[in-house]
Amino acid sequence: MERKSGFDTGALAFLFLGLLFGLGFGWFVFPQLLYSEVRQPIPFNHKTHIENAGMSCEDCHKFRDDGSFAGYPDTAQCGECHADTTGGDTPGEKAIDKLVTEYVQPGKEVEWQTYQYQPDNVFFTHSAHQAFECTQCHPDIGNSATAPVLYRDRLTGYSKTTMKMDRCERCHAENGVSNACYVCHK
Repeated sequence: MERKSGFDTGALAFLFLGLLFGLGFGWFVFPQLLYSEVRQPIPFNHKTHIENAGMSCEDCHKFRDDGSFAGYPDTAQCGECHADTTGGDTPGEKAIDKLVTEYVQPGKEVEWQTYQYQPDNVFFTHSAHQAFECTQCHPDIGNSATAPVLYRDRLTGYSKTTMKMDRCERCHAENGVSNACYVCHK
């Protein structure tokens, strides 16, 4: 009588298939469950504002007097150039018309979505980082014709593109800036 070895090929195949299923679920399905897709209320075209209107990032994304970052322009600032509807049929003209009719004329602020909102335990000031190009930390949204989709973590509420601590630490180390906890966490 031949004795079986302790190696069962059926169990091994089942384990291998389970591993493949787990990897597939983790790689393709879980991220879609974890992140919700959020679109900007207005399909804003950064590229046309920079190339056709000659604007820069700082024209809309300004600093307050205390050096903190103000974030987004208010609707009144948008209305300085977009006070009237275009009546056009292109996507850009329809976006302008939506801005004018839904926000500028009623005096309502646009609820822009933030791609890189820092966690509450991080103290970050743009004024200390003004020597760097915006794209060293942010995606190159300034050259995009359409606002990218915001992927918001359903558990934490933070964006998928929120800058991670290791990237901050690496840049600090490369530029001779302290990486002590108190530098970024107050």
